[in-house]
Amino acid sequence: MARKIVVTSGKGGVGKTTVCCNLAVQLARRGERVAVCDLDFGLNNADVVLGLEDLAVYDVVDAVEGRCRARQALVRHPRYPTLYALSSNKIAERYVSPQAVRLVLDSIAPQFDYMLIDCPAGIEDGFHRAASCADEALLVTTPHISAMRDADRVAGLLQSYRFGRVGLVVNLVRRDMARRGDILRPEELAAALRLPLVGVIPEEDKFFFDNVAERSRAFRLLAEACAGAGGERRGLFGRRKR
Repeated sequence: MARKIVVTSGKGGVGKTTVCCNLAVQLARRGERVAVCDLDFGLNNADVVLGLEDLAVYDVVDAVEGRCRARQALVRHPRYPTLYALSSNKIAERYVSPQAVRLVLDSIAPQFDYMLIDCPAGIEDGFHRAASCADEALLVTTPHISAMRDADRVAGLLQSYRFGRVGLVVNLVRRDMARRGDILRPEELAAALRLPLVGVIPEEDKFFFDNVAERSRAFRLLAEACAGAGGERRGLFGRRKR
């Protein structure tokens, strides 16, 4: 059965979907069977980030409403054969219940090792629908005070779900600014939010980072933190995978 990890954030614009999709790619490159489930009905652009927007015939709402089977809504990535996407659409959120979405995800879970659930930013109904489908969580934020305040609200809500594990990913980090104290260091964020730091993703800036190499390595390390380094398959932060 797949491990379901919701990827969430306190506010939009912190790169949550980018983190979710790049993590999925790195897990697939390790040979894991991965599904990216887009439950961000407001923006629903995970398929765009993965380059699959022209391949989806059905989406999760079609599966919920019986127009297709859940597995028919899955789109296989042409480059990574163990990576699939389950798209969403912009239908009014009140028409789709958490229970109905959870049934769809549970029906395809046996096919996968990981299901990464892209969650709407913030703490509205869409957050609860996505979180109710998961058993672990990754909270994505940037190293800025405003983002940390919003992330703190989400971190508090995640505790109420009694997830097996909740981890922090700090995105868009500029090392030069962190050294000068212009932004919060990832370790400071983790301490303030009382969450284990499992990923630090550099900002794409050609003056300070090799865009491809630095970010690819960061996402690869994040995948290792989720899957466990070495030959032993473990869960997020070292928990043995069942």
